[in-house]
Amino acid sequence: MKNRPLTGTITALVTPFSRGHVDTDGLKKLVKAQLRGGVSGLVPMGTTGESPTVSHEEHMDVVSAVVETVAGKVPVIGGAGSNSTREAEALTARAHEAGADAMLAVAPYYNKPSQAGLFLHFSRIAEQTDRPIVLYSIPSRCGIEIEVDTVEKLRAKFPHVAHIKEAGGSVDRVDQLKAAMGNDITVLSGDDSLTLPFMSVGAEGVISVASNLLPRDVSRLVEAAAKNDFVKASKMHRRLYPLFKALFVEPNPVPVKFAMQKAGIIATTDVRAPLCKLSASGRKVLNAALERL
Repeated sequence: MKNRPLTGTITALVTPFSRGHVDTDGLKKLVKAQLRGGVSGLVPMGTTGESPTVSHEEHMDVVSAVVETVAGKVPVIGGAGSNSTREAEALTARAHEAGADAMLAVAPYYNKPSQAGLFLHFSRIAEQTDRPIVLYSIPSRCGIEIEVDTVEKLRAKFPHVAHIKEAGGSVDRVDQLKAAMGNDITVLSGDDSLTLPFMSVGAEGVISVASNLLPRDVSRLVEAAAKNDFVKASKMHRRLYPLFKALFVEPNPVPVKFAMQKAGIIATTDVRAPLCKLSASGRKVLNAALERL
């Protein structure tokens, strides 16, 4: 398996459900639509894929189905995160066996380990594979940030830990990561609304929620920014920005599943508890953004 750049527009895939089960046919249909839409990669079983509420077997079935459907056309980054180091090690090893090109490893949530604990956690994950590990820093969900020094230490010890999904909402963090490691670290925005400002200071793309709905539009925005055509990218950003914000009017992936079902991309808006369907007020906000487009 050859290493390919993990840059550009990488979709954090939703997991379609039907009658309480994973809709595998719907998932494969979604993957094919993403490929037609020109995305650069796919992430099954991240937060957007509702990884906290699927079983381990469902988790691996989804990763395997995506790998099979993609058939090598774009990289697949298998979600393999957990707040249990042992569980994250096992998910990483199984994603490797399933043929994922890389693995997404989120900071441990709820436990709130020290930076030394984070270094240990990610080190043990990195030892399970020689394929790229994409660190995932999202303090709003995990309660902790993967500090730049910790990223730098991991990068120095493990050459394949060279990517980070940055979802802390700070452009400064991109600057800090690039100042510390330069081209040795690939930074991907974890927020659609911050893709443009992040790329203006050195990020190389986005792991996107919005591209589930609009893969070609998000891809064109990112391609323009990658070519330093920020006039064109800014116009695209302004057009899409209301949707970027509306897709987080309630917890992800509730709004994007509503929009995708409305667009005929997936069959149902089903999510697993404790998530629930989009409220009337949420529908009003999201519908307004969709109508504006």
